[in-house]
Amino acid sequence: MSPTRAFWRGYLDCAPFILIVVPYSMMFGVVARDAGLDVLQTFAMSAIVIAGASQFTALALLQDQAPVFIALLAALAVNLRMAMYSAALVPHIGHAPLGLRALAAYLMVDQAFAVAVRTYEERPDMPKPAKLAYYFGCMALICPFWYGSTLAGALLREAIPASWSLDFAVPVCFIALVAPLLRSAPHLVAAFAACAGSIAFAGLPWSLGIFAAALLGIVAGAQTELALKRRQTA
Repeated sequence: MSPTRAFWRGYLDCAPFILIVVPYSMMFGVVARDAGLDVLQTFAMSAIVIAGASQFTALALLQDQAPVFIALLAALAVNLRMAMYSAALVPHIGHAPLGLRALAAYLMVDQAFAVAVRTYEERPDMPKPAKLAYYFGCMALICPFWYGSTLAGALLREAIPASWSLDFAVPVCFIALVAPLLRSAPHLVAAFAACAGSIAFAGLPWSLGIFAAALLGIVAGAQTELALKRRQTA
């Protein structure tokens, strides 16, 4: 597969996610403006961070008058998944020059990562230049829609009826991302433990339940994997 063909395949493979990215990013634009940010601040936050979950987390904590360091820590914790994404991509695009790797890190979003990794697993024979082109093809579709829809939400917040319920896009987006990746018992245990923890710890102040639920999911998944390895060894 040539790099050009791989780029356009990645571009088209991510197209279905536009149905989720548009309302999701528009909702952030509306919520950020309601929280007191002006249009430029709202757009700049999306353009710099490009991570809806951490943006919403930081915004919610600041609205709750949480200390700034708590808001930053929570946003960082939510975005730590990007470090795992980066590690997973090293075997596929780690050969790229530093500048391209930096650009790939900046543009990384959940949807494009999930599509790219799944394609790499299904096509282990894909040449490395084609893998890099495929990755940027995925990002080339998602990121402009994220920027543009955030700006549209910030500018048109008064014109968007509440009946549209744009918040539906958040759970749908993450269900669509996570579900195809739950391929083993440790994955399932970690997911269900984190879900249970998020419900059990929902009452903690400053959204600290996010940290507790994430830690619970990590521990549960790791212990399940260790138990399976012990059973195989025995």
